[in-house]
Amino acid sequence: MTRRIPRRLARAPIPMYRHGLGWLLGPRLAMIEHRGRRSGQPRHVVLEVLERDAGTLVVVSGYGRTSQWFRNIEVHPDVRIWTGRWRGVPGRAEILSAGDSHDQLERYRDRHPRAAANLGRSLAMPDLTNAGPLAPDVGLRLPVVRIRYPEEPP
Repeated sequence: MTRRIPRRLARAPIPMYRHGLGWLLGPRLAMIEHRGRRSGQPRHVVLEVLERDAGTLVVVSGYGRTSQWFRNIEVHPDVRIWTGRWRGVPGRAEILSAGDSHDQLERYRDRHPRAAANLGRSLAMPDLTNAGPLAPDVGLRLPVVRIRYPEEPP
């Protein structure tokens, strides 16, 4: 079972992104605006970025498939992204398969062992803290989402 970060702490970066100061938090975090699956109201979450390529941002759902933001994008995959100096760039979320999620998490751990270990400790997920092979079910427990956006955001 993953350990919960206190809500206040998890939501603390949101005002920084709203005021255009997201760049102070570095490239490893992004704020995602999604729509409530029932209300349709905009919701915000700050997430760890696993990988970033031209036109693609890959994030992880640290609290699994029961996270509210994750459940919301299953219903409404259109999102907006705040990261660095980008503000409200439109994108579309795609939930990766368990196998692809496993591969993404393994690549992240290999490329950024210290950051992966910190993430693993904060979520009480020892899979990410050691150097051995990841458990086969890690892609089910930590689903990964790919967000595609225009390569040249406004």
